Amino acid sequence: MSPPSVLANIALAHLRVRARQTLVATLGVAIGVGFFLAVSGMMVGSQKDFIRTLVDSAPHIIVRDEQRRPVRQPALDAFPGAAVAVRGLRPQEEVRGLKDWPAMLADARAISGSLAAPSLSGAVTIAYAGRNAAVALNGVDPRLEGRLAKINESLTGGALNDLEARPDGIIISRPLADRLGAQLGDTLVVTSPTGALQRMRILALIEPDARAGFYAGDTVAYGLLRTAQVVFARPSIVNQIHIRLADSADAEVQAKRLETRWGYKWESWQERSVDILNLLVVRNIIMYAVILAILIVASFGIYTAVSNSVADKRRDIAILRAMGFTTGDVQAIFLLEGLLVGVLGAAVGFAIGTGLLQVLASLPLSMGGKPLVLPLDRSLPQYLLAGGASLSAALVAAWLPARKAANVDPVAILRGAA
Repeated sequence: MSPPSVLANIALAHLRVRARQTLVATLGVAIGVGFFLAVSGMMVGSQKDFIRTLVDSAPHIIVRDEQRRPVRQPALDAFPGAAVAVRGLRPQEEVRGLKDWPAMLADARAISGSLAAPSLSGAVTIAYAGRNAAVALNGVDPRLEGRLAKINESLTGGALNDLEARPDGIIISRPLADRLGAQLGDTLVVTSPTGALQRMRILALIEPDARAGFYAGDTVAYGLLRTAQVVFARPSIVNQIHIRLADSADAEVQAKRLETRWGYKWESWQERSVDILNLLVVRNIIMYAVILAILIVASFGIYTAVSNSVADKRRDIAILRAMGFTTGDVQAIFLLEGLLVGVLGAAVGFAIGTGLLQVLASLPLSMGGKPLVLPLDRSLPQYLLAGGASLSAALVAAWLPARKAANVDPVAILRGAA
């Protein structure tokens, strides 16, 4: 086996002789790597920003007063394995709400770095100036709920804490207020399913601004927890607990642990967003398939350059073999040619990709009349992935002609030359 430095010098000499073809192959790889970085940086950056917004817009874990599986009939448990059939039995009506919720709240708060708050949610009808709308009224603790989700960032005209000073206050979305013809400070008539009436004053409006990181929808309203308990005639009752963890990635594990202990449905943000997360996986597969295809096309330039080098250097290959170079040495020379083009192309591609990302970051975009900055991912893993993909494509493209060069019969070539 010849020294690596000797093989590298021969490979460099081959590339210098065919400088124009080397330049074209290098630019092909560079453009592929540059667009790889630009596309993946834009797509991955938007995905990370979307997931961050998704996580921050709602509590990491929500427990509701419902069971994941229906309660079994006592007769089935009293006679296990027996020929027992229960039909037409009307389930016993029970008062909804989380039983022993203070203990559940304490258990959730026992998680290191966690924050938990009780809530009472139910359907109500709000009326103003002869117009009606059905909404879900969420009774919350303003001091805690504002730290569980980024609600205050989406409010105009007031803040969540204003509910403390005005127990009869309510917060609704601006689109809903527009449909009702109501404005800040107007008084709405809120009717619960039990027929109880409560006059509530609009203290703030929720703006449907996607950049704010929170928007529950047009049919969600917020009020004080104790006011909601009066409206629904359910004193000291809550039917939800909202939890925020120090690390959102732990939500699924903690939700399963707490659900096993308490029996209610503890829903993590991953479970609530499973369809969206699956779509993101499919989106990533499509994205990387497309940009890898670009690199594969760019690698044809390397294949062409190395193949032409093999065809032109057949006599040189025979001489090298006669001098004692092994088939592995010959194959290594042409693999090094492809690798050197790949490395040089990747280095230039990094500069092109960085420039494209900078251009994308400085584009004068706007949304709703407000400036918008594209979320871009410029992290090291993106560069490593682009570089690794380009080098892999370069080695594969160079391997076929290098293998052909290693199989050259030096005796036949030298006889033909003689």
